[in-house]
Amino acid sequence: MNRKTFIKASAGVLAMSALGTLKVFSEQLSQQEQKTPLLFIGHGSPMNGIENNQFSQQWSSLAKDFPEPTAVIVISAHWLTRGTFVTAMEKPRTIHDFGGFPKALFDVQYPAIGSPAIAEETQKLITKTDVHLDHDWGLDHGTWTIIRHIYPKANIPILQLSIDYHQSPQYHYELAQELATLRRKGVLIIGSGNMVHNLRMVDFQRINGAYGYDWAIEMNEKFKKNITERNHKDLINYESMGQAAKLAIPTPDHYYPLLYILGMQEKNEEESFFNDVPVGGSLTMTSVKIA
Repeated sequence: MNRKTFIKASAGVLAMSALGTLKVFSEQLSQQEQKTPLLFIGHGSPMNGIENNQFSQQWSSLAKDFPEPTAVIVISAHWLTRGTFVTAMEKPRTIHDFGGFPKALFDVQYPAIGSPAIAEETQKLITKTDVHLDHDWGLDHGTWTIIRHIYPKANIPILQLSIDYHQSPQYHYELAQELATLRRKGVLIIGSGNMVHNLRMVDFQRINGAYGYDWAIEMNEKFKKNITERNHKDLINYESMGQAAKLAIPTPDHYYPLLYILGMQEKNEEESFFNDVPVGGSLTMTSVKIA
């Protein structure tokens, strides 16, 4: 066999191997029937990514509550786009999308792998819009600051799904419903944001303790009540919930991830709350598990 023939043959073997690997992976996805839970996580300050506190400790305990997933898809408040994108690279970069924090935070790298196969599966599942495969973004702090506590070994494929910031709350709630099939294929889906998130009104002198303004506590309780009562309609139409809601959600970027999680909730599933703490007056870390 001459060199040219050998190269062609080798290329063919590699291509067949890659296709075989993709086929096996797809078959593994279809074979997993156990439904994963849904998580909405209030991620708060990026410093939670490196601190050992009540929030990060709770995140660290989450993996004990359910089997190891095939992959994780995170809808982060920090990836806002025109159109919908899913990360499709094999090795997503760690994005330090913040400023004014200690060097130790910027030094963090979370070396998780991605999954082009699951990105393509996600792209096919969503028919409400065209989903674009992204090879530039990576994992922003809405993802890695929490995931590095849940899966510190970085041994689970991690993807992000972007938020089309030009669409309505109802749109995001409905789009999420098309993702639900992935739960029965072992994929853990996490929304990462904050129910109450008004950075302009934060009291940074009280950011490390449990402290919330009256309107923040009022809205947090209303949100929890509506979640418990499955009143998703009011949660979608949050702008009609009065002045306190306008203060709690001056912009919807950190709120939309919650709607994704609620959109996938099934009738027989129960919700529970954790990290239910207000910080800095105008933020709440309240998080939800649905299973």
